[in-house]
Formats: sequence, C-alpha cells, structure tokens
Amino acid sequence: MTQYTPQELAQILQEGLLSFPVTPFTQDLQIDEAKLISHLEWQSSHDIAGLFAAGGTGEGFSLTLDESRLVVFTAAKTVREGVPILGSAIGNTAQAVEFAQMAETAGADGLLLLPPYLTETTQEGLRAHAAAVLESTKLGVILYNRANAIYNADTVVSLAEAYPHLIGFKDGVGNFEQLARVTTACGDRLFYLGGLPTAETYALSLLKMGMSTYSSAMFNFIPEFALEFYRDVRNEDQAAVQKKLKDFVLPYLDIRDRGNGYGVSIIKAGLRAVGRDAGPVRPPLRDLSVEEQQILNTLVGSLAPASV
Repeated sequence: MTQYTPQELAQILQEGLLSFPVTPFTQDLQIDEAKLISHLEWQSSHDIAGLFAAGGTGEGFSLTLDESRLVVFTAAKTVREGVPILGSAIGNTAQAVEFAQMAETAGADGLLLLPPYLTETTQEGLRAHAAAVLESTKLGVILYNRANAIYNADTVVSLAEAYPHLIGFKDGVGNFEQLARVTTACGDRLFYLGGLPTAETYALSLLKMGMSTYSSAMFNFIPEFALEFYRDVRNEDQAAVQKKLKDFVLPYLDIRDRGNGYGVSIIKAGLRAVGRDAGPVRPPLRDLSVEEQQILNTLVGSLAPASV
C-alpha cells in the first residue's frame, strides 16, 4: 500500500533526481529476479527522489501484465525506505487501466501514464483515455507528454480540475511554446519534469521553464555522475554543465544515435561497462554492436572513479 498521499508524492518527486531502473533479463529473455533485486538495492542506495519501475528504460512496453506486476512488487519491497516507486500504465485504454490497478495492488506509490498504443488521437480522445486511468486508481498520476499523447493546455487543465490525484506533467517533446502554455495555465497545481531522451542535454534550459527535475536514464550505470550533473543544473552552474556535456554527454549521444531504440540499449551497455551486466534487451530492440560497446567502455572509463 502506498506510503504517500498524491500531494506528498508530488512534493518529494519535484525536489530531486528521478530515474527508470532497467529490467534485467537472462540470456533467454526472462526476468532475472536476482539481478533485479541487486540493481534496485544499488540504485536506491543513492540520493534518488523516486524510481519508475517497468517504465521506458525498464522495457515496460515488452513486459506482460504479470511480468510488470513482478517488477513493481519487487521494487516496492526492495528499495530503501523513503524512495517512492511509480508503476507504468501502458497500452490501449483497457490495458492501461489494468496496469494502473495492478501497480496499485503491487505496492506502487504513484503512476506514470504513457501514451496509448499506436493510434492517433484527438484531444477529446486523449482526455477520455487519461480519465479512464485516473478513475481506476487512487495513486498520484503523472501524464507523459510524448509521441501520440500531446496534451494541450486546456486538456491538462480539465484533467487537473477533475482529478485531484493528477500530480505531474512529464514532457518528452521539448516544444517550448506548448510547455509555456501548460505551465502558465496550470501553475503550481502540477509539478513538471523533463522526460526527453537523455534529459541531461536539455535540463538547464528546461529548469528555466519551471521543470525542477527530470528523469535520468544514465543514473542506472553512473549514478554519482548523474547526481552531480543534477546538482549543477539546480545550482544553474552553466560552466559545469557545459563541461560535462562536452566531456561525456555529447559523445554518449553520438553512440546512442547510431541506432533506433538505442536510448534503452545503451543503458544496458553502460551497465556492462561498469561490471553490472543486466543482460540483453528484448526485441524489437537490439543490443549495441561489439564495436559500439567498446567505444562506450572507453568513454565510461574516462570518468573519474568516483563518478562511476
């Protein structure tokens, strides 16, 4: 059962770095429970404000309902006290409702509502999709603005007025005009977090748009570096941010951009680079090539030991 009211959860999440733990797989692509527990213990041993279980970096889109239940339940019972766990509502509307209800019974403290599967939407349809999930759970819910789920300001305001447990707006698009409309219309009724791939790249700019936090995928394998980067952003230390972008983040993006779907694959490659192998990714994703893995190993090795 959740430890936090939706409002308490929002307050905690907006004041620290967030991340999406990977889901470790065996070589035959089954969930590796022992490695999942070990990874969650390591991740939550750091100063992280919240973890999204079975989300995008956790390959939630490839998990069955039962597998997602296992991941969320394991996360809820494994992470240290004080680290909230959020589940993911994935798929079409009926599936998203099932995943939301499952996450609540499995012990999640909150929920991220991902875009509906495949189909294009109108604002009316998108509102109905979000409303169905919100009506199915008491957990604090965060909207994920990405892909075919682009919420205009009126839709977000309508949902926020109707559902007090809607607590956040995560942006994965980077349309500054849309963000200005949403943040201006909703004010401090919601909290706002960055969710663009490799969010560090945009974090300083988005801070000025009212996004006090973001989700860091690279926290999975270089948590100290990710936390230091977050502190630099919150301190608005532009020189420190630019140095880290130049020395690590931008070369990392060059590797990520070699293949579609590498935004997830490179995180598991990063874990291999630091000696914490979490297994392969599931199709339709594919792992980095041997050459790409070697390039990443060298880049990770260039960080100071304390950053890895």
